[in-house]
Amino acid sequence: MNLSGTIPPQLGLLPKLEVLSLRNNSFTGSIPSSLSNLTNLRVLDFSFNFLEGDIPREFGMLQRLQTLSIQYNRLSGNIPSPVFNISTLKAIALSGNELSGVIPAEIGNLPNLVEFAVERNHLTGSIPRTIFNISSLQLLSLYLNELSGSGLPREIGKLRELNKLYLQFNAFTGLIPVELFNMSNLRILGLSDNRFSGGLPTNMNYELPSLEGLYLSVNYLSGEIPHSIVNCSKLRILELGSNNFTGFVPHFLSNLRLLETLNLFGNNLRTEPSSSEMSFVTSLTNCRFLKQLVLDHNPLNSFIPASIGNFSTSLQMFHASNCGIKGSVPLEIGDLSGIVRLSLTDNELSGNIPLSIKNMRKLQGLYLQNNDIGGFIPEGMCDLRSLVELRLSRNKFSGVIPECLGSIASLRSLSLDSNMFSSSIPSSVWGLNDLLELDLSSNSFSGFLPPEIGNLVSATLINLSINQLSESIPSTIGKLISLTNLSLANNFLEGSIPESIGSMISLVSLDMSYNNLSGSIPKSLETLQHLDYLNISFNDLSGEIPTGGPFVNFTMDSFKGNDALCGNERFHVPRCIRNVPKHGSRMKRAHLALFILAGIVAFISVVGLTVIVIIRHKRKDTAIGAIDGILSAAPERISYYELLEATEHFSETNLLGRGGFGSVYKGVLKDGKVLAVKVFDSLSEAVSKSFDVECEVLRTIRHRNLTKVISSCSNKDFKALVLEYMPNGNLDKWLYSHNYCLDLVQRLNIMIDVASALEYLHHGYSTPIVHCDLKPSNVLLDDEMVAHVSDFGIAKLLGEGESVVHTSTLATMGYIAPEYGSEGLVSTMCDIYSYGVMLMETFTRKRPSDDMFVEGLSLKSWVESSIHRSSSDVIDANLLNEQSLKENRHCVTSILELALKCSAESAGDRINMKEALAELRKVKDRLPRIMHEYETPNTLLIVKAE
Repeated sequence: MNLSGTIPPQLGLLPKLEVLSLRNNSFTGSIPSSLSNLTNLRVLDFSFNFLEGDIPREFGMLQRLQTLSIQYNRLSGNIPSPVFNISTLKAIALSGNELSGVIPAEIGNLPNLVEFAVERNHLTGSIPRTIFNISSLQLLSLYLNELSGSGLPREIGKLRELNKLYLQFNAFTGLIPVELFNMSNLRILGLSDNRFSGGLPTNMNYELPSLEGLYLSVNYLSGEIPHSIVNCSKLRILELGSNNFTGFVPHFLSNLRLLETLNLFGNNLRTEPSSSEMSFVTSLTNCRFLKQLVLDHNPLNSFIPASIGNFSTSLQMFHASNCGIKGSVPLEIGDLSGIVRLSLTDNELSGNIPLSIKNMRKLQGLYLQNNDIGGFIPEGMCDLRSLVELRLSRNKFSGVIPECLGSIASLRSLSLDSNMFSSSIPSSVWGLNDLLELDLSSNSFSGFLPPEIGNLVSATLINLSINQLSESIPSTIGKLISLTNLSLANNFLEGSIPESIGSMISLVSLDMSYNNLSGSIPKSLETLQHLDYLNISFNDLSGEIPTGGPFVNFTMDSFKGNDALCGNERFHVPRCIRNVPKHGSRMKRAHLALFILAGIVAFISVVGLTVIVIIRHKRKDTAIGAIDGILSAAPERISYYELLEATEHFSETNLLGRGGFGSVYKGVLKDGKVLAVKVFDSLSEAVSKSFDVECEVLRTIRHRNLTKVISSCSNKDFKALVLEYMPNGNLDKWLYSHNYCLDLVQRLNIMIDVASALEYLHHGYSTPIVHCDLKPSNVLLDDEMVAHVSDFGIAKLLGEGESVVHTSTLATMGYIAPEYGSEGLVSTMCDIYSYGVMLMETFTRKRPSDDMFVEGLSLKSWVESSIHRSSSDVIDANLLNEQSLKENRHCVTSILELALKCSAESAGDRINMKEALAELRKVKDRLPRIMHEYETPNTLLIVKAE
């Protein structure tokens, strides 16, 4: 049961109370100071609520208190020093609040303290030295605050029982004290994303036999990696990336036999000069559990040894981009049967791709771009049935593309640009229906574009420029309604530009320059509202340049080199000459014909209106079901014939998208008002039910972040909803388009909007409503990028007293909660689960149906396993630019942690939408102040109450 309201002060009248736990509810307001009367209290837990204000100073009177947990609320002010006079305290958890000020020196008065967690606050100052007198301390978690200080006090070595130390995302400077490396019980040491400098101690042995995770990335550490680190025999994760380490990649790291992740990214490490190969790789093969080896951006300047194959099944990720690697890819690399990602971009590799690559059956991403690799693509590449991304750009490949490459159904990105391929493009490529990116530019492909190009319905980018393609452009290209970038420039294409291109509603960039195209520019291009780049220069086009739609923003550069074009003078072309008829008999005959025609039209109109009036009079009792019927609560009447006219008879050029039950069209009324018309495709029982449900739901709900219904139109042959038009399309388009990019704040705002809508549906409306099909394509964006939840076709209204209903209707796979998919049980918790999945998708840019999720791996398990170990691997790379790397990485990590809370397997373990919305708003409030960020180790606090 979820409780809400304020905490009643009357609780202070229960003096014998020993345990008071109100965690994971919806309590608001302040904490009553009257609770200080509970003098027998041992456990006080108010975690995961919405409490505000200060922590009462009167809590210092609770002299028997052992556990104080008020984490993840909205508490502010300082940590009151009287609390630190409770000598019985064992656990203090104040994480995830808005506390400020310093950590009081009185903390040293707690001789029994075991766990102190105040991460994710606004604490400043340095760590008080008195804390190092608490010999019982096992967990000290201070990450993501604003703590500073020159170096850590050497007294930290006195904490002999400490097993977890989290200091990431602060502003500590200076040297790391050697005493920190002589703490025998320490399991996790997190110092990443600070400003530590100097080297790691080399003049003494490390005595960290229990250490499992060492996180030192994103600092200013320098010097060599010391040999004494091998004394950390239980080390599983070693993160040293983004520092200034020099010297050789040491062979002695192979003594860390339990190592799973080794990240040396972005240092100045080299290969030992005694060998031309990366000999340290040979030694690392002794680490039989090694899964991730990241070496990018180090001047290794050597060859990949044949011993790379000795990793066999263990290695899953090998990254060595921009390392100056020479020679060829060794044959033995095919022995990496467990490899999932292999990245060797921006090196000096030559030779051919070895035939043994066919043995890498789990490979999902192969990145070899920007090298000097040549020869043919081996036929064995077609055996890689899990391949999702194949990037071989900017090499010296030649010959033909293997026909069998088109049989890899999992392929989503194929980049072969800037090579020396010849012959024609294999017909099988056009059968890759799920391909998202196809880049074959800058080669010597010949032949023609077949009608089958229209099969690439999922593609967002097609670049075939700078080749030798000829003949005409097939009209079937208009079927590519998801395409945002199309370049056919610098070929020998001829004929006219197909009118059907006007149906490519997602198009942002269109380049057909330097061809032999003729005819006029299709006016259908005026309907492409997202088109912001057009280049059709240097062809043989003629006629008038359109002026509507996106053409208002184009310049002469889009049209130059077409001598027969005319139009607006701003395009630097001649004005179009129009034929004006001469006065005389022909003019008189025209006037007479016009007069007669007008008379006929008037007569037909009168007869037609008379018939309509009679029909409407007979059907006045069934007006709601008539062809011009509307919702009873709708403010406007829009007839079927008005919809026909507004959408140009539901023309494909006005198609905005298709869904499970219908299609959505853009419509423009005579008064200029733009709207969206959702037409239900068939009138089966299921479709009719969906229409009725959506009408029932949309009729009365009102919220800023829900789609607004304007009207409906329904009869026995036609059903449609008239909705508010959303000019920026849906979230799915913005996530997966290469020319639409949402930054961190935009994504966060959108997900807050969605959470606000769900909070209203679940808690703010008289009858709880379960959406049942939450996903990015059902989140629409208006002209100010405000999100609106849409498509209530399978929504469920919970009756009075109902919390769960049963259904046989399934929603979209990947977003369905376990209890919904297996038993048909629907509750508001199902929407929470879907929302959690969508949160993960929005910030990782990975669909839950992505082909990388096979053999038990899912979007959720992928995020869960990586978020605290190497969050950069899951976060959308577009959010991790150099200027905001630390800041964005931490913010997204927090959001993904929330997503996992929402998508718990058991409905009872999920947080509700009020809680989710509150946590997202906390993240947004903190965003401007976060200065550091990194993948944070798991810091779950276990509060123990005896």
